[in-house]
Amino acid sequence: MLASGFTAAPVSKYLLFGIVVSSLLVSINDIKYLFHIQLVPHIWPYKQFWRLLLWQSCYNNSTELLFAVMTMYHLRIIERMWGSRKFASFLLTAIPPCLLIPPVVLTILRPLTFSILNILPAGPTPLIFALLAQYHATIPTVYKYHIFVSSTSPDAVTFSDKSLVYLLAAQLALSSLPGSIICAASGWIIGVTWRRGLGPDIWTTWRVPEWLAGGKQARGGDFDDLRRRLEGEGSGTGHATGAEGEVRRRGLGGGILDQFRGAF
Repeated sequence: MLASGFTAAPVSKYLLFGIVVSSLLVSINDIKYLFHIQLVPHIWPYKQFWRLLLWQSCYNNSTELLFAVMTMYHLRIIERMWGSRKFASFLLTAIPPCLLIPPVVLTILRPLTFSILNILPAGPTPLIFALLAQYHATIPTVYKYHIFVSSTSPDAVTFSDKSLVYLLAAQLALSSLPGSIICAASGWIIGVTWRRGLGPDIWTTWRVPEWLAGGKQARGGDFDDLRRRLEGEGSGTGHATGAEGEVRRRGLGGGILDQFRGAF
């Protein structure tokens, strides 16, 4: 059963809306220049270290914002699988390294590239790619499909239901080269490190208070909702056989539309 929109994903909803609102406010007030990081001259010699705390609070252009929002919308499934408490805990523990590691990497690479690498674009791209690493490891592939190169050739390219998410993330990683690649790679490494428990134990085991995630208030309602869904699926099994052929005939177009149906 597919849940539409942000059902059972309140943290993802607030995070996505927060990125959109902050980006719009920054654009309306014409203060975009305050949010990206340029090692020279922002950090040296101007010593504007406050940029290290603010550079991921918004996006500076509509293209990056579009791909970030679309990617975040698909990643909401992680919160549904983990629960809001674990998802919020991951975000809070991943934000500090996502803020600090890309500037450190840029500082190391800048002299090696003869100052070609000097800018990190604004936006929470590292955090999104840290989430994408969890998506890659946690969410299984449901189906695969083939796209043939030509009508006369047997060669085909294989895609899956997860390919659209990776394509959106790739567009985000390539949107502001070369700095966006550093952000994407750093976020992915942070996500894999958290997933494998390579950091301190508190980094992977700490959880936000249960009352903050709404666990005690929502737990009974969640169980009731789950029971109603199971009962509904059980009563609807008689119609499943007849509908199965229709679902299969929907093809690629219907699968893509299902990703966005009921978003708001």
